[in-house]
Amino acid sequence: MKFEKSIVTVNQETDKTIAGEIHGKTISVRNLSAFYGKIKAVDDVTMEFHPGQITAIIGPSGCGKSTMIRCLNRMHEEIPGATITGEAFLDDVNIYASGASPMRIRRRIGMVFQKPNPFPTMSIRDNVLAGLKLNTGKLGDKEDDIVEGCLRDVALWDEVKDKLHTSGVSLSGGQQQRLCIARAIAVQPEVLLLDEPCSALDPIATLKIEELLLQMRNKFTIILVTHNMQQAGRVSDRTAFFLGENGQGGRLIEYTSTTELFTRPREKRTEDYISGRIG
Repeated sequence: MKFEKSIVTVNQETDKTIAGEIHGKTISVRNLSAFYGKIKAVDDVTMEFHPGQITAIIGPSGCGKSTMIRCLNRMHEEIPGATITGEAFLDDVNIYASGASPMRIRRRIGMVFQKPNPFPTMSIRDNVLAGLKLNTGKLGDKEDDIVEGCLRDVALWDEVKDKLHTSGVSLSGGQQQRLCIARAIAVQPEVLLLDEPCSALDPIATLKIEELLLQMRNKFTIILVTHNMQQAGRVSDRTAFFLGENGQGGRLIEYTSTTELFTRPREKRTEDYISGRIG
């Protein structure tokens, strides 16, 4: 079954004038459930994520937030015994179709993890290029321009331009996370998934990552899992609240504009979570 196209809630013509052309793709799921063996982690979720927007996914620990986004680039299936039911599309492309290449899907839908994970045996320069070389092979004389461009995009170039051949793990935690984002965007994905990217960072590094996400919102469809409701309020356009109930796995309780969800939630369970009465 194909998804009906819904109206993107941002004014794209206005954004093109103010902030440049919007890139990214719509990613959609319909009746998506995810399992670890017989344990259901995500329960019957239907939703869409749109270009030009940052979508935050919030909810208590164990409600399926991370599992949900791992289903969006076929990383969930890498876990032994993990399965999904339902459908997922990148625009009109069924990412779980029998002929779909997981590696190609992951190039189009990049991911940044909770803990910064630069490759320890690689230099800063080689970390940026690692995913791109894996996908395309040798890059020739384009390498220097790609490295500089990606590091500038994540506001890291001025900090590392004189030590590109040192190990990526020599950087601070916040710098390492920006390096991982540079590595993810080097392959030019259309969607960027971030699984609690600031949870291990101090407030200053967190602020830099948040500023970076706001700068990149027109280049990618951005989906951010976060436990930090203040962070969701600062950077996201829309917020989805997930909650696991009665052993049924994480369900989508409410999904609307961030302003509306935090000031006028429709569901009492959402209000209870935001106010700290549950979770």
